[in-house]
Amino acid sequence: MKTAVKPIILVVDDDLNILAVLEARLASIDYQVLTASGGEEALEILKSRQIDLMITDVKMPGMGGMDLFSAAQEVRPGLPVMFLTAYGTIPDAVKALKAGAIDYLTKPFNGRDLISKVQEVLRKSAPKPTFDTLPPLSEALWGGKSPAMRELYDIVDRLARSDVNVLILGESGVGKERIARLLHQRGPRRAQPFLVVDCGSTPAGLLESELFGHVRGAFTHAIKDKKGLIEAADKGTLFLDEIGNISHDMQVRLLRFLEDRVIRRIGDIKEIPVNCRVISATNADLPEEVAAGEFREDLYYRLRVVTLKIPALRERREDIPGLAHQFVENFCKNQNLEPVRLPVETIKWLCEYPWPGNVRELKNALEGGVVLCRDGVLRQSDLQLSGLPDAPQKPPATGDTSSLSLEESERNAILRALQQAGYVQKEAANLLGISRRAIHYKIKKYGIDCGKRSGSGDED
Repeated sequence: MKTAVKPIILVVDDDLNILAVLEARLASIDYQVLTASGGEEALEILKSRQIDLMITDVKMPGMGGMDLFSAAQEVRPGLPVMFLTAYGTIPDAVKALKAGAIDYLTKPFNGRDLISKVQEVLRKSAPKPTFDTLPPLSEALWGGKSPAMRELYDIVDRLARSDVNVLILGESGVGKERIARLLHQRGPRRAQPFLVVDCGSTPAGLLESELFGHVRGAFTHAIKDKKGLIEAADKGTLFLDEIGNISHDMQVRLLRFLEDRVIRRIGDIKEIPVNCRVISATNADLPEEVAAGEFREDLYYRLRVVTLKIPALRERREDIPGLAHQFVENFCKNQNLEPVRLPVETIKWLCEYPWPGNVRELKNALEGGVVLCRDGVLRQSDLQLSGLPDAPQKPPATGDTSSLSLEESERNAILRALQQAGYVQKEAANLLGISRRAIHYKIKKYGIDCGKRSGSGDED
């Protein structure tokens, strides 16, 4: 007999006493309850867990309930949300209902009313999406009709229904994590957790504990047992972002897990079986790192059962007009702004710019431009892009010189950013809207000499 899946409810409130009461009430009728003391923490949970209902306070420091509601709808479209509100903020709750919230409950609340409302909401909630009800991949990836993107849609659609390990390659900003989420959401594990591990930003000393967990007393400050992210991803998907950054020791441990599908927490002798799909991503040249002895060849082949290459934005310039219009339209709608027009000359300039930060840089530049533009018209001068060429770059011609001119434009943009940042790579990466890993890779690729930098280096 198949065991019923417990509904998962996320409760958000800055009052820890309220959190404790709600958790106890909901757990008493066998719901699985997750808690967060603020909007930012709640968003991180929404990005990694499949939530059936969110209950949130209206008034919270930092990100309030309404802002959380708007952000949650982008991360989990259609997620049922119930608001908790004091009598003085009932108008805010009514406003939330008009915006799409399911219901609200006034404080102090009656425990029976809470349970009744929650049960009603979960009963009426739409079932999990099936393959037939999911939106087309072209919509999920902001559109794009170029041959490269049409090929990508086909590959993603086929890979999603399988369970093989996938290695996603692409420059910073092309949407590697978005592709990984789509593979999970459209696959057989979509009702289970999707957990992200940022191997690029997690210190090497903490990454082992983050991935494998530890037992109490395993090391200083290990005051209680901790489940690792691999174990937490059981039955779901584990996404290892910037996999090229992990140390040799971690490569060995990860390889052993991929071969045996069991883990052992730090300080423990018990082995724990884990059944999860592994998707990894990097903007590094892993074959080159394998050849240089920096990355294990056996791990590389374990990770890349199938390789998925995401094209850079400059390789599909015909998609830029559609992306630009969609980003501007969505931003204006989400921020309750008047529509902003993109004139032909702005679109032409956008198509000529090299976009070293890819789709992320395009989206951020347009959102900033919408805020700065006047008279509802977004002009080239409204786009504050670091490393901007003095004059628009001409569209690439055919032949071998096209790739050279594009690379030269990208090299010049990186040089300008480095000069502006005093050759501090971290600051230059921020100016360009790309990661430190990406700029380090580009500097190495183009043979840029940073030895003459001034001030502090990249160790900060």
